[in-house]
Amino acid sequence: MIRIRSPRFKSPLARGGVVGLLAGMSLALVACDGSGQDEWRPKTAPPSTQTDAAEAGYIAPPQILGAERGPAGLVLKGVGTPQASVRLGAPTGESVVGQIDASGGWSLAVPQTNGVGLYGLSMTRGGRTVQAEGYVMVTPEGELALLRAGAGAWRLSPGSASPNILAIDVDQEGGAVISGVATPGAGLGVRVDRTPRAVGQAGEDGRFSLSLSEPVGPGSHDIQVSGEGGEQRITVTVSPAAPLISGPVRAQRVDVGWRIDWMTPGGGVQTTLIILAPAR
Repeated sequence: MIRIRSPRFKSPLARGGVVGLLAGMSLALVACDGSGQDEWRPKTAPPSTQTDAAEAGYIAPPQILGAERGPAGLVLKGVGTPQASVRLGAPTGESVVGQIDASGGWSLAVPQTNGVGLYGLSMTRGGRTVQAEGYVMVTPEGELALLRAGAGAWRLSPGSASPNILAIDVDQEGGAVISGVATPGAGLGVRVDRTPRAVGQAGEDGRFSLSLSEPVGPGSHDIQVSGEGGEQRITVTVSPAAPLISGPVRAQRVDVGWRIDWMTPGGGVQTTLIILAPAR
């Protein structure tokens, strides 16, 4: 279900330099059912608007800082430009617009859905729209991730003293990135079928994103991340993504969690494997 290759992890978006989509917000989530529309994608402003925006100065995109699970679903929290409006759009064409408060904070309850939801998020103020990085993905279990073209997924997850694999991303050329959490600053190594494929270090926040140095062909493969505090091993099945013919996202349950095949803003297909299975 995934294919893995060198640190030059490339996707059409990474090569094209397109900015993704995340913003702080107010939103209503609708599960992606394959009847996607282009309305969820970031819109390119006319040249005059782009020029005016550049002259007016840079506006930082909004950010998600965390989330809490409540009776009504997942409550997202983040920061953005005070008094700006925020928009979350689904591939089905539906969207919800809200406003960031005077202190720059926002919170939003995300209702649970029957399937995996994938959404584009933006922020607008004074006629200027800023797209934040990534697509917001929510599973029926309430798991939240930012799917990032040409990079590893960012999962909302607590820290871990030992390595914990949270996601594996694969582009159309077979390049892959393994993402997760570990002891902050810990040195880490990745083995695929007992062969070293990457080394790196967790950041100050404990997050890591490691690109593999060699491709992995179709079939079942053992992925191991080891470092301070221990190791985690998972077994995944590698297969190329089939064309997306019924919408911009396809989700299916697999042994280790969820497989999400999704269309990047550059038009390519990237696969994100959301790891929910416990370590062994």
